[in-house]
Amino acid sequence: MPLLSRSHRAALVSSVALATTLTLAACGSGGTSGGGGSGGDAAGDTVQVLASFYPLQFVAERVGGDRVEVSNLTPPAAEPHDLELSPAQARTVGTADLVVYQSGFQAAVDEAVEGRQPAHVVDASEAAGLEEHPGESGTRASTTGTEDAHDDHADDGDADDGHDHSSHGGLDPHFWLDPTRLVPVAEQVAAELTAIDPDGADEYAANLAELTADLTALDTEYSEGLASCASPYLVTSHEAFGYLAERYGLEQIGITGIDPEAEPSPARLREVADVIRDHGITTIFFETLTSPKVTQTLAQDVGVQAAVLDPLEGLSDTGSDYLDVMRNNLEALRTGLTCA
Repeated sequence: MPLLSRSHRAALVSSVALATTLTLAACGSGGTSGGGGSGGDAAGDTVQVLASFYPLQFVAERVGGDRVEVSNLTPPAAEPHDLELSPAQARTVGTADLVVYQSGFQAAVDEAVEGRQPAHVVDASEAAGLEEHPGESGTRASTTGTEDAHDDHADDGDADDGHDHSSHGGLDPHFWLDPTRLVPVAEQVAAELTAIDPDGADEYAANLAELTADLTALDTEYSEGLASCASPYLVTSHEAFGYLAERYGLEQIGITGIDPEAEPSPARLREVADVIRDHGITTIFFETLTSPKVTQTLAQDVGVQAAVLDPLEGLSDTGSDYLDVMRNNLEALRTGLTCA
């Protein structure tokens, strides 16, 4: 399994340094609220944080702790890609002390941020190091001819190639499925919260360190749990798991592209079926929040199992959190890929 890349290793280590920096910055602030924010508990009120969808809510809640109140623009169990905001929701983007969002992922949120100009913003797209096609390799391209196939079979039915929901010119937005990529986002959240509420700097720094430790432990669990699997091929209903695949030495094969609502063409279904047969794949994965029909039908046609893998775009079980769902995903992967 791959070791931490230089950039991710640096990101994990830098959390400790950032914690010290946050504390020192607060000492020189005079205890006032930065940027017109509420000032958190120092002003008798919690800091109002607005997150655009669940993984960012998780980070804000963990870093902010009791000093913040986090609201999520995307309702529970809702598909975040096609979020539409009411006028009242758009107004909250301008009145929140901190907005945590991912530019290029939810158009309505992008428009609200541009129109309302909140005083404090964390854009996860800038922190997470987005890539265009994570988790893909030569095997996928040469076996399925994916890039050419989408062009050659554009008229094969009304299928979409599934890339309408990519972020920033074709970049894959699903970075949170690699837990190490959440660390730099958490660092930026801690820095902004400290600017808003300097009196909470020590608490934010401690919370950041604790979250970083939890994400590092989760990364280790994945690296060890997926170190020895009978198959490296991760066949998914849509290409949401590229960062996970890239991080842990797997190869993602999406039935459709980035857009979870896209319908694959008959040609694409034949290509994926051939890959499943050629490589002896025993399990393909469908998702929560979207219909499993296509994946289950394909699994039945080729005689393999279909299992659930949660892309964590929203939280369907309110009794769980990001860490719980990621560990459930790990168990599903270990079973589906036959890992020792």
